[in-house]
Amino acid sequence: MATLLRHLISGVGAASVALAGSLALATPGEAAPTAASVVPPPANATFDYQIGEAYRLPTGVTVVSRDRTDAPAPGAYNICYVNAFQTQPEEKGAPLAEGTIGWWRKNQPGLLLKDARGREVVDEEWDEVLLDTSTAAKRSALAGIVGGWITGCATSGFKAIEPDNIDSYQRSKKLLSKTDAIAYLQLLVSRAHAAGLAIAQKNTTELGSAGKTAGLDFAIAEECGAEDECGYYTRVYGDRVIDIEYEDKDGGREGFATACAAIGARTSVVLRDEDVTAPGSRSYVYKAC
Repeated sequence: MATLLRHLISGVGAASVALAGSLALATPGEAAPTAASVVPPPANATFDYQIGEAYRLPTGVTVVSRDRTDAPAPGAYNICYVNAFQTQPEEKGAPLAEGTIGWWRKNQPGLLLKDARGREVVDEEWDEVLLDTSTAAKRSALAGIVGGWITGCATSGFKAIEPDNIDSYQRSKKLLSKTDAIAYLQLLVSRAHAAGLAIAQKNTTELGSAGKTAGLDFAIAEECGAEDECGYYTRVYGDRVIDIEYEDKDGGREGFATACAAIGARTSVVLRDEDVTAPGSRSYVYKAC
């Protein structure tokens, strides 16, 4: 499950397109970060999920995930949300932002997944077009662009990356495979680690241990309690797991209770509202165990 609200991606500008295919590990004159400098979030820290809207951290929160267009929270371990496998929807009346479907169509239409009739393949639930990871050349080009966003996260002060929609291959009408996703992930891992950032597996239990083998450092799961999947993440990543359950009509609090009982004593588990709103919203929900 992806969350409902995501900020539109903006930032690194058209210059990032020129980075397509480039996997440089350090800027000229700057030493590449060592493996020891990549630090995943602390296990069982109090966490908040703020990818819908950034706001002041609740008391006790020391780890937070925010959209890459938002500033990191002072004094906390900040995780940078990046929609790495699909496009962002456009906001009516807003300027064309990098990473939106209009931006991809204008600048890199060949990196959008299309079927045999030339039609874009769309994740219908979120109205996001899938990015085409089907060939090494396209994966390299995508890693150049998305890698620029990852570098931007590091420059802004984030400590880790949350690459969303790893499971887009499951919505690709069999045009993409898990193997394609893993190969692309390996490129993103290289970019993240080169920038001194840890990188998460976001959902996708179907990866098995391949994500850890590819170099992913921890996991961010949505509704592992509701879906009875928490054990998968802890088997692969140990205590370095963050789980978000959602308050909704389908019994999100039951999933929260399940996750807290199963893994809450050693991992980060929170309950949020589906729209990931800020305090003051009538739908705002936040609870940690």
